[in-house]
Amino acid sequence: MFKYEMIIFWSEEDQAFVGEIPELPGCMAHGDTYQSALANLIEAGQLWIDTAIEFGDPVPEPKGRRLAYA
Repeated sequence: MFKYEMIIFWSEEDQAFVGEIPELPGCMAHGDTYQSALANLIEAGQLWIDTAIEFGDPVPEPKGRRLAYA
């Protein structure tokens, strides 16, 4: 199961939904619909992890959103 925080938003500039996984630097994807952006982002995240493993780079543990209270 994919446990990384994913952020998906509408981009007026791109006229598409854009998604990112903040814990995986540079991991982004887009789609014409929210659902396609999510599917593409999950695939991009898995490719990011697979590539890191292939090259012996560290893969961050999923931490998710950490809420801070003042």
